[in-house]
Amino acid sequence: MKKIVTLITVLLLASSVTFAKTPQTLDVLPLMSSQSNHADRLWVGTFQLVWNDLMDGIVKGPVKFTNGTPQLVKALNKQSFTANDLSESSYYKTYGETSPELKTQIETAIKEKFDETSDVLDGLDWSKGEGKYTVYAMLKKDFKFMTAFDKLKPARFARSLAKVNFFGIDNNSNKILDDMVHVLFYNSSNDFAVAIITDGPDILYLYRTNDNKTFDKLYADMQNKESQYVGNREFSSKDELKVPDINLYRMKSFDELCNHNIKGTNFEIGQAIETVDFKMNNEGVKLKSEALIMTKMSALLPGEVSKPRKFFFDDTFVMFLQESDKEQPYFALRVHDVSLINKTGR
Repeated sequence: MKKIVTLITVLLLASSVTFAKTPQTLDVLPLMSSQSNHADRLWVGTFQLVWNDLMDGIVKGPVKFTNGTPQLVKALNKQSFTANDLSESSYYKTYGETSPELKTQIETAIKEKFDETSDVLDGLDWSKGEGKYTVYAMLKKDFKFMTAFDKLKPARFARSLAKVNFFGIDNNSNKILDDMVHVLFYNSSNDFAVAIITDGPDILYLYRTNDNKTFDKLYADMQNKESQYVGNREFSSKDELKVPDINLYRMKSFDELCNHNIKGTNFEIGQAIETVDFKMNNEGVKLKSEALIMTKMSALLPGEVSKPRKFFFDDTFVMFLQESDKEQPYFALRVHDVSLINKTGR
């Protein structure tokens, strides 16, 4: 009897360990090549834009830390995404000495260009001071599909018990919708991709895969499979399309980049922030992303080494957004739990 009780106790303890995992959350990545242990994750090029201006406009060269330069900084220094990968109408960026006047300049510019306000500027210190610089960028996209897709019945996504809203094309849909969908490849019911045409230069790619690779490798895989596909690329009258609504908002502070003296300067990064506000439904897509880096004077205390903190934020398809005349996307999202992601929306 004691052995049975002991066995039950062990099983209960094992069960408690199994269910005591870190809660799944949506992670925001600084690079398309960034690794993450989260099933749900996204990347947008806004933070790379401010890093580029930090390098070119303020540091005047690659960013290096006096206490050792981590791989993330070396990767950001490669400037794998630049303003050339976007149309000028879709972003605003600037940099300068931190001051109330710079804050006002940014607020006025994003209001005039995008009719937008900032989610981050008011919560920061804009007082002047030696070694204090601010680099800022906003990326804004708001586009419609050529014709609104049909709203489909709410249904479960993957293994989740919760039902989510879907849009797309079924047997009752107007066949005019078929023309908006281009089949990249269809290798099986678990391995396929389509491109959806919009009313502007933007293309929405949807790639169904269970592969858990970095975004740059997933994008390369999608392109490779498309180039090798010899089947029918037309979306036929018998085909169906089903895509979940997405509504997310995340703010990420890249604390691992902060509080390290930058070689050749008397300052360090004090703030490194990115926000992503993304919505997609049967009508189209809305994306607003801000990124900001603020520097401050270095403490330069002997022997002081800042300890980076780790922030761990955690399905079955990957999304890319790209302008049709550009060579790489400006946005990527891996979706594992739609209900979880949509809880972040505003």
